[in-house]
Amino acid sequence: MNQETFQLFLWVMSAVALIVFIALYFVKAGYGMFRTASWGISINNKWAWVLMEAPVFVVMFLLWGRSGTGFSLPEYLFFLLFQLHYLQRAFIFPFLLKGKGRMPLAIMAMGIVFNVLNGVMQAGGLFYFAPAGLYADGWAYLLKPHAVTGIFLFFLGMGINLHSDRVIRHLRKPGDTRHYLPGGGLYRYVTSANYLGELVEWTGFAVLTASPAAWVFVWWTFANLVPRADAIHRHYRDEFGDEAVGKRKRIIPFIY
Repeated sequence: MNQETFQLFLWVMSAVALIVFIALYFVKAGYGMFRTASWGISINNKWAWVLMEAPVFVVMFLLWGRSGTGFSLPEYLFFLLFQLHYLQRAFIFPFLLKGKGRMPLAIMAMGIVFNVLNGVMQAGGLFYFAPAGLYADGWAYLLKPHAVTGIFLFFLGMGINLHSDRVIRHLRKPGDTRHYLPGGGLYRYVTSANYLGELVEWTGFAVLTASPAAWVFVWWTFANLVPRADAIHRHYRDEFGDEAVGKRKRIIPFIY
């Protein structure tokens, strides 16, 4: 792949994200609370998450290793932050899940395809096709205002995401199968606080790296999570009523 091909790749990924964004307002992705038999064969939720998320961790590791970037800063920090997220997402988060949920193979397969492509996209943007001179300042790059802001947003978003996942996991006591409306943490302001955290996290990563590929990933995150947050919000209003949901927004506090 050369520079021109990589730029075309970014444009194609952006266009596909737009299609996904529109489609998800009409079709609910069939995992979690929206899983139905119409999505076909399903497997254990824990292993589905591992199999779906692990490929991007592996692809990023292999492409970083082959790039010759090594431990050079700031690229090595970018690599570590990206891998930190997916270490948790692929190898820790799944085994914290409670219950006996399942995920359709079709959803898992789509997730695998995207994660492989995203691994190629992020590694390409950081290690192979970064704009000339972007990271030439080495470690001093990390002292620039946008880099400091990006690191702060990355860890803020990760903290929101982890805390929000914890709130959801502790809604039920062992043996309880009832549904509950989450209300702790940022769930007081939005009905999909975990998605808010992920969106903030990857926005921080894009601000930090100033990578066009990272911004395409932000767009993908937005395109995937915002319509789902809307579907979850509507589901909660149907199940618990407008009064219970109150003035909470979907994913962005006070806005949407």
